[in-house]
Amino acid sequence: MKNTCLLTSGMMLGALSLYTQASDQPNIIFIYADDLGYGDLGCYGSQVNRTPNLDRMAAEGIRFTDFYSASSISSPSRAGLMTGRHPIRMGIHAVFFPGSYTGMPQNEITMANALQDAGYYTGIVGKWHLGHMPEYRPLQRGFHEYFGIPYSNDMNPSIYMENNEAGNRMVNQDSITYHYTQRAVRFIEENQDHPFFLYLAHNMPHVPLGASPAFKGKSPHGLYSDVVEELDWGIGEVLNKLDELGLDEDTIVIFSSDNGPWLTEGPHGGVATPLFQGKGTSWEGGQRVPAIIRWKKAIQPGQVHSDMACMLDWFPTLVKLAGGKVPTDRIIDGEDISPVLLGTGKRPTQDFAYIEYGKVLAYRSGDWKMIVPEEERKGNFWVADVPAHDTVLYNLKADISEQTDVKDQHPEVLERLMKKMDAFKETLKDCPPPLFVMEWYTEMFTNQQRREVIEEAKRKGIEPKSGVTSDY
Repeated sequence: MKNTCLLTSGMMLGALSLYTQASDQPNIIFIYADDLGYGDLGCYGSQVNRTPNLDRMAAEGIRFTDFYSASSISSPSRAGLMTGRHPIRMGIHAVFFPGSYTGMPQNEITMANALQDAGYYTGIVGKWHLGHMPEYRPLQRGFHEYFGIPYSNDMNPSIYMENNEAGNRMVNQDSITYHYTQRAVRFIEENQDHPFFLYLAHNMPHVPLGASPAFKGKSPHGLYSDVVEELDWGIGEVLNKLDELGLDEDTIVIFSSDNGPWLTEGPHGGVATPLFQGKGTSWEGGQRVPAIIRWKKAIQPGQVHSDMACMLDWFPTLVKLAGGKVPTDRIIDGEDISPVLLGTGKRPTQDFAYIEYGKVLAYRSGDWKMIVPEEERKGNFWVADVPAHDTVLYNLKADISEQTDVKDQHPEVLERLMKKMDAFKETLKDCPPPLFVMEWYTEMFTNQQRREVIEEAKRKGIEPKSGVTSDY
């Protein structure tokens, strides 16, 4: 890319109007799915969802097998991605709702802040979910422009925002992915002459599910597959636009999911196969997610990386690759994995803490994972109850599905992980209290879908897996 200096008309709220293109600053596109399962892509073993574009991305870059989201639920996961810090350090234990009057604390430095300071034009298309009140919106957190839904698509009122203004139309669930794709492509076209950061945060496949006429009913495997296949189409549109504009060599494209699949939604919730459990749990299915990275200029194609890495790592990694500065006045939990991407080294450590609703419930170090005692976890029509358990230890390389507790055979490993967890907890002593008491709002259409899939299952003779048969 050549050096240029230009005035960009879309710059918002006093942002710098001059951008200098540096030849060593790659463009960055981060694509986030919502509630997509580990087993929902062809390149991760799916036999039901057709995902040729994501499979192509994996073939042209790196696919991670042991990559973790910062949380098993939405808002904390997104806070971790944006800051490189465990969300518990911000008091974000649960998700924000339309009735929430708080958001990610204003003293947090986001990836967008750091990239903007490094000379990038920054934009978000899609779901924000880190506070919808004026002081917490994307334009106040380092983004120059925003189009999307400020929270989950099952929350009322479901509206689009354009920068800081609410739009004048309600959201049609079937067209969300299509609209996001068109806006993302437009963003790339408008910013092709200077370094940009695009955060494309899809609302799908979070319930309620919706797909455009070109995809709805077209998969032989139901609505969830329709939705995933439209997401894959949208990613193909982004990749094709990069190719068309000659930006494909020097653009980092990352795809991942904010957490595991919402298994309690049954056929509308995706799969975590071969992992155990899903969204909202500290089992592998809750936080181990797909992660695919393509950077043609610097990443060797066709790689499968089996060491651990996590969503917190993207903040220090991408800021470093962009020539920016990682904050030194606060704890940054993520680690620079640019050596992994460039093939020059490994992630500095192989440790990870699983935190659910403000509690450290599990800890991984290397191949080993310890989970602390847990009371019975009730299921619903689609998911069986999980019995109460004492402390358990798994070797994840030998037992990816967490079925065989080996703590009695490896007491020294259990003791080592307990010490590591205790040391990590010591770093949390000054964390703020939770920002809010958890609330619950959900759209009527979501509950309608839930009833319909259960009624259809009963007609087919499918028996409930738990005595708790609904959650609406």
